[in-house]
Amino acid sequence: MIMRLYFLHGGKRVWLSSCLETAGWPIMLIPLAAAYLRRRRRSPTTTTKLFLIEPRLFLAAALIGVLTGFDDYLYAYGVARLPVSTSALVIATQLAFTAGFAFLLVKQRFTAYSINAVVLLTVGAGVLAMNTDGDRPKEESRREYALGFAMTLAAALLYGFILPLVELAYKKGGQEINYTVVLEFQMVMSLFATVVCTVGMLANRDFQVRSAFFRFLCFIFFSFISSVYE
Repeated sequence: MIMRLYFLHGGKRVWLSSCLETAGWPIMLIPLAAAYLRRRRRSPTTTTKLFLIEPRLFLAAALIGVLTGFDDYLYAYGVARLPVSTSALVIATQLAFTAGFAFLLVKQRFTAYSINAVVLLTVGAGVLAMNTDGDRPKEESRREYALGFAMTLAAALLYGFILPLVELAYKKGGQEINYTVVLEFQMVMSLFATVVCTVGMLANRDFQVRSAFFRFLCFIFFSFISSVYE
């Protein structure tokens, strides 16, 4: 909702908005540092590895992170064009795509519940697509609205592919999966997603528009403060 408010109040930087979706990855260094210190206390006489993730799993996380970066952009572009209600419903079709790709990639079985969810979400998205004028924001062309709808749907499809791909990477990574490895995997994913979005910001010259950047940060801060006091 905050991202949508940014665009409603004159924000134009889609790559900047997409970058902020994963830019908080350094906070994961805190639990990873705690896990590292715990391992050192358990084995003080042996060399303790700083990171447990193996190169093969690291590469998989990096590739998935690149896909996540592009997915962030698709989602941010959709939010810039669609109302929150519409974008939330369209992105909900992610469940259908996740179920389909999970069946293809990791042989996840369908159940009555998953089939019911797939049918309902697909029908709901179809109804929205047939009525694209009802909630189109003012001063936004039909073409822009349709493009935002398509980008949001593409974001749902791509993320529905990413989630089973993560599970496939865990299975094929040739490494025992524990809490620390999962956290490192997520950190690498977020890092590379942020790199992709940062490159997009550089290409779009977002760093040269300081007023837009600081306006976005101030908008988030004051929105948070107002929500706390409410």
